[in-house]
Amino acid sequence: MTLLVTGGAGFIGSNFVNDWFAGHDEPVVNLDALTYAGNLHNLDALRNDARHRFVQGDIGDRALLDRLLAEHRPRAIVNFAAESHVDRSIHGPGEFMRTNVLGTFALLEAARAYWGGLDGDAKASFRFLHVSTDEVYGSLTPDAPAFTESHAYEPNSPYSASKAASDHLVRAWHHTYGLPVLTTNCSNNYGPYHFPEKLVPLMIVNALAGKPLPVYGDGMQVRDWLYVGDHCSAIRSVLASGRVGETYNVGGWNEKPNIEIVKTICALLDELRPDAGGPYARLISYVKDRPGHDRRYAIDARKIERELGWRPAETFESGIRKTVRWYLDHADWVANVQSGGYRDWVATNYAQR
Repeated sequence: MTLLVTGGAGFIGSNFVNDWFAGHDEPVVNLDALTYAGNLHNLDALRNDARHRFVQGDIGDRALLDRLLAEHRPRAIVNFAAESHVDRSIHGPGEFMRTNVLGTFALLEAARAYWGGLDGDAKASFRFLHVSTDEVYGSLTPDAPAFTESHAYEPNSPYSASKAASDHLVRAWHHTYGLPVLTTNCSNNYGPYHFPEKLVPLMIVNALAGKPLPVYGDGMQVRDWLYVGDHCSAIRSVLASGRVGETYNVGGWNEKPNIEIVKTICALLDELRPDAGGPYARLISYVKDRPGHDRRYAIDARKIERELGWRPAETFESGIRKTVRWYLDHADWVANVQSGGYRDWVATNYAQR
């Protein structure tokens, strides 16, 4: 019994792999291309663990996929591999189309060929679990009900359009070929190992460095915030018991505007790592908004609770405190990921805002 996890050195994927071994002995083959956000240091705890086999490679490499499937005979594929930053997709959409659309296609075709060659219980129990995002549903008005699994897809950024396309491919491979798929659409994740281009880690590392805390527009864009450990537990629940062909929305029941997130982080840093220069909120800087910025996302996670009994264990208050503490305790990890390439990206994205 083995899992093939793609994108398992990235933020959510590495959290999933680490959490998996905290409760399971089943081996994991971890395939990751190690692009800028993939980091083997996320997996340091597994360096000498024989249950974990890391392979550097691309989900678009069909020959590699076929070889790994034939060699390791996994009972499931869990697909985290994706380009995932909206701002990067605005500056360079091509990579998002290549990885999220064509890469998912290659992975589905490899999985279909492998699954088609299985027999009996192995074929019946095989699963392809595709991890996606709430951004495929578009933007909500302030008083609109939260996204359910039947909400129409209305992606508004190159990133969300590429993920919507990948979701449609997964659905089509189930309905056309019978591939036993599962899809999860999650809200905004935060927690350990988060590359500091996204809101929560960017605010933490900038504040500690005394740099401006850039807030897009008026800061009132609303997101539903999900602690990454809760997301991992939801994926395990869907993998174990989800109904084939179904989609499950995964959310934290924590709708909050971005500016509140930033001020909460500042208050926690004031408590845990006071700055002689004064409260961290002094560093908040409002900048030009992102093009086409979605105003509100909200996840209705009642289906996964009703069918699988899953609910998040963390409140936002408990999860964000754990997250800030993790970054304070892992300054070496932060320093390692803030390479010249990262600094160049931050300069590019915020120079004109």
